[in-house]
Amino acid sequence: MQKPDPASIPNAPGVYLYKNAQGKILYVGKARILRRRVLSYFRTDLSPKTRAMLSHAASVEFVTTTTEKEALLLEANLIKKHHPHYNIALKDDKQYFLFKIDPSASYPRLEIVRSTRKDQARYFGPFTSAQAARETWKLLHRTFGLRRCSDRALRNRLRPCLYHHLGQCLAPCTGKLDPDVYAKSVQQVCELLAGHAEQLLSELQKRMESAAEALAFEEAAVLRDQIRAIERTVEQQAVVLPGKADTDVIGLWPADDGMALGLVFVRNGAICDARSFYWPKLCAQDSGEILLAFLSQFYALQLPPPRILLPKALKTLGSEEGLGEFGPEDLATTLTEQRGSPVRFELCANATDERLLEIAWANARDYAQRKELQGEFALLANLKKALHLPNFPHRIECVDVSHTQGQESRVGLVVYEDGLPSPSQYRCYALPQANDDYGSLAAWLNRRLQSGAPWPDLLLIDGGRGQISAVERAMQAAGKSGLFALAGIAKARTPEGAQDRRAGNVSDRIFLPGRSNPLPIRPGSQELLFLQKIRDATHRLAISRHRQAHRRSALSSELLALPGIGQATAKLLWEHFASIEAIGQAEPAELANIPGIDPKRAQKLHKLLATLFKKNV
Repeated sequence: MQKPDPASIPNAPGVYLYKNAQGKILYVGKARILRRRVLSYFRTDLSPKTRAMLSHAASVEFVTTTTEKEALLLEANLIKKHHPHYNIALKDDKQYFLFKIDPSASYPRLEIVRSTRKDQARYFGPFTSAQAARETWKLLHRTFGLRRCSDRALRNRLRPCLYHHLGQCLAPCTGKLDPDVYAKSVQQVCELLAGHAEQLLSELQKRMESAAEALAFEEAAVLRDQIRAIERTVEQQAVVLPGKADTDVIGLWPADDGMALGLVFVRNGAICDARSFYWPKLCAQDSGEILLAFLSQFYALQLPPPRILLPKALKTLGSEEGLGEFGPEDLATTLTEQRGSPVRFELCANATDERLLEIAWANARDYAQRKELQGEFALLANLKKALHLPNFPHRIECVDVSHTQGQESRVGLVVYEDGLPSPSQYRCYALPQANDDYGSLAAWLNRRLQSGAPWPDLLLIDGGRGQISAVERAMQAAGKSGLFALAGIAKARTPEGAQDRRAGNVSDRIFLPGRSNPLPIRPGSQELLFLQKIRDATHRLAISRHRQAHRRSALSSELLALPGIGQATAKLLWEHFASIEAIGQAEPAELANIPGIDPKRAQKLHKLLATLFKKNV
């Protein structure tokens, strides 16, 4: 893309959108000053991802805003709506679990919720594990006897529920409970969730000893059980911040073929949970963009803590793209409004912060290793090695040609990303009539090159050396040689030399450009079965679309052979009905609704169609 005229770029805050030649959005970014930020993309020290994006961009558009906060929110909304290929996307955008209790209510409930509201309630959390949240919730109810029933059930209940008889509810529904007694239990729950366990334990210990001295052994036993339950809860939490501060700690880890992010939740000075994320095909230079994209998208859904700890060596992770122009301090203003109290971004400053950051790094590192060594990533890593690919095969495209003696040629294209099918990106190309698979593949390749990025890391062709050579020659003729790796998958051969098309065949052959013999891939291996799976999906797509086109062509010929049906009427039928079956099932009233066909003609047309489809059934 050519550098835009600086005078054409607004000198104001806003959002910029890079688009390709077809008008598809490739990247969405935000800026405090659009002109300065957009012009910075035409430096020489850009990350590989940014250079790749610019190589496919044809234009840039702008949406100005009045404030930086509006730019942040607009960027997040546009990314969520358009899913640009070169933006960092937070796929795990679920809201985590929080405890909610409203002390202003008559008899407050302890609830598990996923979002906060601007009300008088107090919120504690988050918990990424639903099981951990529910176990804590059950323990608190068994210990302090808060009500579990809804407000409606509380108003309509006439006698205590089963939990009261089990000693797990104070039964405020009876109307006989002193509100101060219930309020005391609510206060104790809030103190425990707020991290004031020591003070609460000391108070309960004194009350238990007083009850024992007064020979109130039942009351003392209840207090003893409460103390033991609280101690078990506290033992599971390691205090790491003496100040009891709520902090989220973020660590970035450059993996072998991507970037990982570890997030550690510290609540009331103790680590309560952690979460990790992984983005393939990124490098350390993208760390600034990863960090800001994560912060803006993640905390749009979660209640932010008052302190978010960032890596001390953030600047050494890569360039300051996305940091210098629009840093975390701008996001802090937005999150402060969301929380209703100050939110600060801080760099690692002392030994305690360093220890927390090491935990976040370790989580990110371990998660990246699991992603790269397990599941689809492990399979793709083995595939990269087996096929001698220059790049990790994040995106695999497979192509197959289907026709009947050159008639109604269709080329099916199936896309797999990170080992999983992406049906929204499947395509089927209609090509000129030609009884030549090599020529059809060459013609298809020119169509594919015109479509532009994203390019595959591997193009798998249903065929052998001839099909690969046809595509390779077409790429050379277009000046795109080496744009992506090529491989062909051909059916195994029987001892007589014919193609082995038996079901369950696990010995298909894989060919590479410039190699006369197939690769020595073990029959039935996971890599070969995976490639067969992709090829079979492509074959089904191509042949189904070819059969649809062939049936439509054959039916069109028979339609035109009927008396009273010409090219104009046949065109009206095809434009009005979605399928061949719909034409055959059309009633006279439905045919009469087609512009240009009156009721009398619709009756005649219905009889003709009934005769035709009855013959074809």
